[in-house]
Amino acid sequence: MTRDKAKRKNGRKHIVGVLDIGTSKVACLIAAVEPGGVGPDGGGIRILGLGHQRAEGVKGGVIIDLDRAEQAARAAVAQAERMAGVELAEVHVSVSCGRLTSHNFSAKADVTSGLVSEVDLDRLLAAGQSYVEQGGRSLVHLNEVALRLDGAPGSRDPRGMAAREIALDLHAVSADEAPLHNLLMVVNRCYLEPASCVPAPLASALAATSEDERRLGVTAIDIGAGATSLAMFAEDRFLYACSAPFGGAQITFDIARALHTPLAEAERIKALYGTVVCAPSDEHDVFSYPGAGEEHDVTHQMTKAELAEVVRPRVRTIVDHIRQRLDACELTAYAGRCVVLTGGTSALTGLADYVAAELGRPVRVSGPQAVSGLPPALSGAAFSTVVGLLLADRSEHAGRRVLGGSNAGAGSYLKRVGSWLREGF
Repeated sequence: MTRDKAKRKNGRKHIVGVLDIGTSKVACLIAAVEPGGVGPDGGGIRILGLGHQRAEGVKGGVIIDLDRAEQAARAAVAQAERMAGVELAEVHVSVSCGRLTSHNFSAKADVTSGLVSEVDLDRLLAAGQSYVEQGGRSLVHLNEVALRLDGAPGSRDPRGMAAREIALDLHAVSADEAPLHNLLMVVNRCYLEPASCVPAPLASALAATSEDERRLGVTAIDIGAGATSLAMFAEDRFLYACSAPFGGAQITFDIARALHTPLAEAERIKALYGTVVCAPSDEHDVFSYPGAGEEHDVTHQMTKAELAEVVRPRVRTIVDHIRQRLDACELTAYAGRCVVLTGGTSALTGLADYVAAELGRPVRVSGPQAVSGLPPALSGAAFSTVVGLLLADRSEHAGRRVLGGSNAGAGSYLKRVGSWLREGF
């Protein structure tokens, strides 16, 4: 029985493939999407196939060995294709490499015909892409924050409306060209075309936060194995993103060095006994572990409280970086106080309480929202990014209508965005 090409229609549904190449794992999902598209709660999606492999050739979210990364990606895609019974031609790809940077700027153009058309939007697209792609940077994502026709607030889709001038406040995410090129090279070497590139912070946020949270204002923090990322939303608009090349893998390395135990054992210890906030009983809760290079029957012992002293300094470093990014971002106030924590490292015992105390904000831990056909093993916070890639297929989030423009000054931009958000409430 020959497999159907994924680009063909499956009844009235269409097939979507997504690929997340992370530091610790490579995950691929193939889903059937209803003709009406993906709902805000993940409705309209049914998982047909999934592939999950240990990542190779990736460090801090960056490809460092093309051959090894390709082999892991191929294995994950092939596993998903066999389960789904389809052959993918293209995939939506998550991007966490290349020092992801947000750009907030404004664009305006005269409407020569008197009616806003696709041509007017294309002019803004070309100008915006030229503005962002400077100094070795590539555009990954661009979305509209606010729109004005002749100075008055307009609709999200202005095409066909009468106006003399169209003005847009925009948010873009860019990445360094070389790391992004290497990521896409791995995808191409798997005989796949990148259907779109989605910033990993955006994908994780869409999976881990609710539509109400994104409308009222939320900051999503994804702490993965090799990267920590932030995404901010207000009024359901994507406002800010950033990513740093460190995460839970550094905690594992710290445990391995302190205990002189193999990395695999250190990862097991972190998952079973790792904690940030100690309870009195942790002083007496003892676990055993083997030493590196020693006989199998030789074991050592440590209490959970002693392990916490190893874990806490690295966690403090990660949280300090998050706080610095939040303090430096002028849009933080518009995203509200709510913080949602996701990613594999978010499962670390006591991490949410520690982050809440350090940031002075309410924090909750969240995994990806329920999607039909997603097995429990892939429903944890470690898989928020790959599930979020399916949700990012919605055009209003994925930025398919890519718009851009020239810089109108950060001060005036922030003032207008703040005014627009207040009016929205």
